Amino acid sequence: KMLNKAILMGRLTADPELRHTQNNISVTSFTLAVDRTFGQDQQADFIDIVAWRNTAELVCKWFCKGMQMAVCGRIQTRTWEDKQGNKRKSVEVVANEVYFADRKKGLEDSLREEDGE
Repeated sequence: KMLNKAILMGRLTADPELRHTQNNISVTSFTLAVDRTFGQDQQADFIDIVAWRNTAELVCKWFCKGMQMAVCGRIQTRTWEDKQGNKRKSVEVVANEVYFADRKKGLEDSLREEDGE
């Protein structure tokens, strides 16, 4: 049996936007900036994430640029052709679970805004 599990925590680089497939399935793609220490330097990796269905809807409703998010999912590769006919390869994480990773106050503020307070 093989294992393909990714667990990441980082900050959203932009507001996620909800889209729908031709079959009306919810999907969103977003990027997480994940810190990495390299010697004395702090660097970041920018990881592409895709979420489907209820997870996509949750992400788009409750998360915005700059918020810290934890993601559990699997790594997926896909090949495609660009407009010039060149073969391309993408690596992304398909999110199965997402969690708030900011301080609790940030979550409470988000929930209050949603309730109209």
